[in-house]
Amino acid sequence: MRYAAEKYGVNCVGVSVSKEQVKRGNETKGDLPIEFRLQDYRDIHEKFDHIVSIGMFEHVGYKNYRTYMKIVEKNLKDNGLFLLHTIGTNVSAKITDPWIHKYIFPNSVLPSAVQISKAVEKLFVIEDWHNFGIQYDRTLMTWYDNFKKAWPRLKDKYDERFYKMWEFYLLSSAATFRTRQSQVWQIVLSKHGKHNGYKRICQ
Repeated sequence: MRYAAEKYGVNCVGVSVSKEQVKRGNETKGDLPIEFRLQDYRDIHEKFDHIVSIGMFEHVGYKNYRTYMKIVEKNLKDNGLFLLHTIGTNVSAKITDPWIHKYIFPNSVLPSAVQISKAVEKLFVIEDWHNFGIQYDRTLMTWYDNFKKAWPRLKDKYDERFYKMWEFYLLSSAATFRTRQSQVWQIVLSKHGKHNGYKRICQ
């Protein structure tokens, strides 16, 4: 949001159920036209020109996929665009890996293309669907390298078990992208279809 506000003069509203995220956002926004709210997405009742969802859809639960899309559709202006950024998987699932559930992302589940398509049916037109999955392998390996380099500064606060758990998480996650089991999707949706078509920014 900071980039959008600085570069394009956009007025932004950020919604999170994390007190830490909202606190950090308000501390760093400066004088930019950005508002951070401690709010559940289901409690939003106002119209926006555009809506962006980044790393959120993986956490709403498969039973709420359709509800999530209905709420976005309700809060998006008729000529607006909705960008859904989510990690996805090739196979529809209702539960996540037990280790991931216990230690990393409780109650998360990765959506499939089929589940997303069903959730947006009769609500949105899919204007663009881009897959950045292969690049995310490199992202995770960079995080792993940074984690190793920072460990001498962190090891007084965290034990060896913590190190091994994060090492396992980052490397195993990278493996799912390298083997193309997991994807990173950016999906652009409109309510009625862009009359002149949608031009992808990144070719």
